[in-house]
Amino acid sequence: MGRIELDGLTRKYGDVVAVDGIDLDIADGEFLVLLGPSGCGKSTLLRLVAGLIPPTGGRVLLDGDDITHAAPARRDLAMVFQSYALYPHLTVARNIGFPLRAARLPRAQVRRRVAEVADLLELGALLDRRPRELSGGQRQRVAVGRAIIRDPRAFLMDEPLSNLDARLRQSTRAQFRTLHERLGATVLYVTHDQVEALSLATRIAMLDNGRLEQVGTPTEIFDQPASVFVAGFLGSPPMNLLPARLENLDGRMRVRADGVEVDLRPGEPAGTVEEVEGVEARDVVFGVRPEHLRLTDGTGPAGTPALRGVVRAVENIGAEEVAQCVVGGEIVQFRGARPLGLAPGQPVQLTTAPDHIHLFDRGSGRRLVWRPHPARTAPATPRV
Repeated sequence: MGRIELDGLTRKYGDVVAVDGIDLDIADGEFLVLLGPSGCGKSTLLRLVAGLIPPTGGRVLLDGDDITHAAPARRDLAMVFQSYALYPHLTVARNIGFPLRAARLPRAQVRRRVAEVADLLELGALLDRRPRELSGGQRQRVAVGRAIIRDPRAFLMDEPLSNLDARLRQSTRAQFRTLHERLGATVLYVTHDQVEALSLATRIAMLDNGRLEQVGTPTEIFDQPASVFVAGFLGSPPMNLLPARLENLDGRMRVRADGVEVDLRPGEPAGTVEEVEGVEARDVVFGVRPEHLRLTDGTGPAGTPALRGVVRAVENIGAEEVAQCVVGGEIVQFRGARPLGLAPGQPVQLTTAPDHIHLFDRGSGRRLVWRPHPARTAPATPRV
């Protein structure tokens, strides 16, 4: 068992609210990732769960037991730190087995459990080495092994891959996924890296300024961002977000801005459009991801331009290119297979499918719900 419940959890530092009334239910066996920019409160939230800092308000429950004021050692939670925190003078075997020796378990039992954990993490050939003789990825696996050997009810991980290079991060992510599948353990994982979050999490909790912005599966968070903040954080490049006006013109809902004109239900007879939350007109933020734009010459209904602008720069990112275009004074990025065939100064016309359009209220920044034509609706694949 390892269900973690946060009930109105709050932490203040004077007048600064680092964690603001968080309500979150982390199911037994779930891999939940706390994602957000630096300073959003995710590491503070993890330390509140671990008991390393006391809350200003709210509660932490573990399998229904209130552990809000319990000492860290009594919470049956294992913490994996960014810095590994290994004992440099001890071998890998003794680092992994340290929690069991501290609990004064019999030596034979400690040796057996160390061997089991080392086999699970593919560390069997390294048991006699010391931390200075290991790579960064190997040290991180030793730190994870020291947490696993305790058989805790849940694991807390604070940016454990941030010290690794890109190649090691990728391979270690794969090992973490396999490890979670084999153990079935509850994991609360902190990162600012969206690739880690999307590839590891069963659910993601997006934080901004100490508040929960959205909680959902990676697909839900990417395809249906609940706010301008979430939309602008995920993706590489992130979603294009432009101030616009939503209007009802003769029964047809249309988004307009300088260089932007989009019918939400093109080709439909007037009067058949379902209004956005029953609102006739309002100021909105129009959003579309760079990979969901395509070039058009403006011929035919499907090729009607949604955005008109001028190319400012083209960036080669390997198999693809990203074109930065100026549309009505705003920068719009378009991502596609290389070569795009575009050059700086060139006029450009872009279009997109209705189901790839996102609308947000200009004032609150929250997502507006609308229904594109059912035949056009298709789930998008997260790309970062």
